[in-house]
Amino acid sequence: MASWIARIGICEERGSGVDKVVSDTELYQLPPPRWERPDGSLRVVLFAHRALKDMDKQERVYACYLHACLRYVLRDPMTNTTLRERFGIDAKNSAMASRIIRDAKEVQVIKPYEEGQSNKNSRYLPYWA
Repeated sequence: MASWIARIGICEERGSGVDKVVSDTELYQLPPPRWERPDGSLRVVLFAHRALKDMDKQERVYACYLHACLRYVLRDPMTNTTLRERFGIDAKNSAMASRIIRDAKEVQVIKPYEEGQSNKNSRYLPYWA
């Protein structure tokens, strides 16, 4: 049935759904999606836009991780600037993005691009890269 649905154009079998979810979440500055596996299937729960101040720490850290993953796939590591753009943080409030990066590093979902890099021009990768 899945192959028939793909042939008539209702869905695809390329496996690009996760990429679309992550990139659209970034584009529209949404909270990170929730991935669930009920009964062996995959369900992705998307959330309506919420301001950064309305996201809890865990959501901010997970969004930072997904941002690092997307940037890695694009071959352009995450920076404070790219994270500010993702969350819509003004440049004068760059400390907010730095705090999110620090929190994500503490739970080890991101890592420095290079050990010993200066804080000013730091770049980051997902932990698995």
